[in-house]
Amino acid sequence: MASTSAADHANLADQFVANGERAHWHDGALWFVRQKRDRMARSLPEWEELRQRASQIKAHTMSHLPAYLEQFEANANRLGVSVHWAENAQQHNEIVYSILKRHGVQRVVKSKSMLTEECHLNPYLEQQGLQVVDTDLGEWIVQLRNEPPSHIVLPAIHIKKEEVGETFHQHIGTPKGNAEPTFLTHSARHALRQRFLGAEAGITGVNFAIAETGGFVVCTNEGNADLGASLPPVHIACMGLEKLIPRLEDLSVFTRLLARSATGQPITTYTSHFHGPRPGAELHIVIVDNGRSELRANATYRESLQCIRCGACMNTCPVYRRSGGHSYSNTVPGPIGSVLAPAMDAKAHHSLPYACTLCGSCTDVCPVKIPLHHQLLAWRGELAERKLIPFTKRLGMKVGRVVLGNTRLYVWSGWLARKGLRLLPRWLTHNRLNVWARSRDLPQPPKRSFREEYRARKREQGRSQDENLSENH
Repeated sequence: MASTSAADHANLADQFVANGERAHWHDGALWFVRQKRDRMARSLPEWEELRQRASQIKAHTMSHLPAYLEQFEANANRLGVSVHWAENAQQHNEIVYSILKRHGVQRVVKSKSMLTEECHLNPYLEQQGLQVVDTDLGEWIVQLRNEPPSHIVLPAIHIKKEEVGETFHQHIGTPKGNAEPTFLTHSARHALRQRFLGAEAGITGVNFAIAETGGFVVCTNEGNADLGASLPPVHIACMGLEKLIPRLEDLSVFTRLLARSATGQPITTYTSHFHGPRPGAELHIVIVDNGRSELRANATYRESLQCIRCGACMNTCPVYRRSGGHSYSNTVPGPIGSVLAPAMDAKAHHSLPYACTLCGSCTDVCPVKIPLHHQLLAWRGELAERKLIPFTKRLGMKVGRVVLGNTRLYVWSGWLARKGLRLLPRWLTHNRLNVWARSRDLPQPPKRSFREEYRARKREQGRSQDENLSENH
């Protein structure tokens, strides 16, 4: 995603929800995917066992990561693969460009890869004069619109079919006003097929890399990664080092979890295995760190590296569903992005852990059992200690701590709030100056506090018992 300051999350979310129709439609579309995920999970009696197993495999891999990375490189080299190592995004982009430059490549087709989005590979290659075409339909749509993806699995979920029709009319000449999905899909297929045939190199991501074999797996529903890897003479696969798993037999655990969690399918339409280059072609794997080793060293947030990029946490998150992916200003939005982004740049992304209700739904659906809401709560404490959150929020927390830590002050504050809410006119609490109340309705204040209500009920209960005793005697 675009590298803008995540400090604007509240304002960007406000812009998204200002269009009530789109916000409700976006919410419903993602909840529909969440319901499909639930049906698939219920269809497997061993679902929770699979989640636990996947979590254990990932945790084990992270604990022995250097050894497994070396094993993967050695086995990949034996298959004829060239393995490259990148410490950061800049090195990744330079390595990819050096490979393309050595082969005189000008036209590149790329399948969906969140790592290349993270490294901003497209604009880098375009600055070098190369033509890069994203071939996943959703990614291509947002590329034509000059927008970042808003979801890691459903990159164009925020765009309506009428807007897609207008985009295609402007860029590939489809009839104006035609928004029929089948027609638009066929038009995209025809246009993209020409890009595939003219491509001189293909770039893909990596869903899973297997240390035992030196091979890797790419999961898609459109087959675009297969075309991009099999037609051009050069295939470059870009992977974060957390994509590694130890053994081939471990793969079945993750393939059963991934599609069910992501889109509610039993398995992705294409689960493509790559074990070395095809005859006469080259295969390069670029393994990227870009802050992952530092995150691995942090015991509080290490489990976030277990993420398999299914997007389930986004589909269930009440904040993400109602605020849209672009409001996060990060490559990976939603709950997992709100954990990862501050680890990369805490100052720029200090507001994201607060874009959360701590409801725990993300943790409940995560196929690898990342304790997301616990990590988000931990980030809040850490960001507060670093004084990276606004002064007004810190002041509010300090006032709250004082009030909640003093019984008499707490009781008096509750009495004052109950009286004030009943007596004050609404315009005093809901106005332009009070941003917090703009989208919130305050509750009807009770006539009595809990303590007063409790004492009154105890007195009533005592009187009833006395009356019963009198009648019995």
